Amino acid sequence: MSVGAELARKIRWRLAVPTILFMLLSSLDRVNISFAALRMNAELGFTPTQYGFGAGILFVGFLAGQYPSVLLLQRIGMRRWLGGCAILWGSCAGGMAFIDSHMQFYVLRVLLGFAEGGLAPGIVLYLSQFATERERATTFATPMLAIPLSIVIGGPISGWLMGTSFAGLSSWRWMFVAEALPTILLGFAAFFYFPDRPGAARWLSASEKDWLARNAANTSAKAQANDWSVLARPIVWTSALLWFCLLSGAYGIMFWLPQMVKQMTALTPFEIGLVNALPWIGVAIGIYANSAHSDRTGERFWHVGLPAAVTAGAILAAAAFGPGIPGLIALFVAGLGLGAAQGAFWALPTSLFTPATFAVGAVAINIAGSGGGLVIPHLMGFLREQTGGFGGPTLLIAGILVVAALLVLLIRLWLFEHPAATAAAAR
Repeated sequence: MSVGAELARKIRWRLAVPTILFMLLSSLDRVNISFAALRMNAELGFTPTQYGFGAGILFVGFLAGQYPSVLLLQRIGMRRWLGGCAILWGSCAGGMAFIDSHMQFYVLRVLLGFAEGGLAPGIVLYLSQFATERERATTFATPMLAIPLSIVIGGPISGWLMGTSFAGLSSWRWMFVAEALPTILLGFAAFFYFPDRPGAARWLSASEKDWLARNAANTSAKAQANDWSVLARPIVWTSALLWFCLLSGAYGIMFWLPQMVKQMTALTPFEIGLVNALPWIGVAIGIYANSAHSDRTGERFWHVGLPAAVTAGAILAAAAFGPGIPGLIALFVAGLGLGAAQGAFWALPTSLFTPATFAVGAVAINIAGSGGGLVIPHLMGFLREQTGGFGGPTLLIAGILVVAALLVLLIRLWLFEHPAATAAAAR
């Protein structure tokens, strides 16, 4: 096994996989609201529009917190940054158990989003110091497995907790408390586990540290001024719009699928959790398998665009089939395609960044993508209220994913027909 392959394997298990735990808990603390809504909405008198607004307003804080959070990471290092973020968002997530009005719901969702805002781009920036060029897609995709895993694992757990109670709390309130505690505990553990940079990793030999200094995706050995001029480059914002479309598909499924299943069936919350997990099993498989294949072949464009188009068709097929085996198969295929597109995505824009532009460019793209979480849940709630069903929301998500596929084509044409623009973006 070559030095690079052995080092990539070590980094994946030592760093990329542990970050899955934090991404998993952040996703669970963010999306368990879809299960709480099964009873919380009736208990607190929330309308579909109020719930959709509360689900989406989290992303006001999420967007506002990204640049401050990543700049803080650059200043204080990974250990203190990740530990502090986890303790803060875990406290906000647990606080959801004690709301009794829609305004309290909105405020805590914004604070939760602010605490979690920089997590995804911060982890991408952190791992870029350790990721080899050949393993770029797989290294960046590994933490993304946390999102589908949080639903595959967390969906049934949330559904089960919704059928229990503790200390006189309503089931949805108890669920928030029970799922926030592990986040806070892991936040304290982060202070002692993560090295701030390759040079501080005791499990790397001197020769491995030297090899990374020459071959990492982001080879900056020390803090430096960020180059904000990258924000003037069209390729950054085209990539940002593409990420918005891909995440919009995920957020549409994430926040509304449990209620769609409830409307079409008479399943219990636990059974809804099992059905809800199906597309996310596909997402997890798609993320890892497609990113690994993209790294092996070195191809990025088809690995993003084709799965996005397949997902759009599968979502429409699932809605047309309704409950039953064909509908479940279509849901799984939709998840497989969505995960495949997301898993290969980050290898595309990050290949154009330098150490000085990496943080600024990655956060800009992630902010745009996170905007899908601000817009889509509320828009789907509005469409559902206006139409009385989920036909309109389904067409919306499918259409957005078709746009994603077209944007990949646009990026490919831009890069291949404008080599000067590619060279400028890489400077």
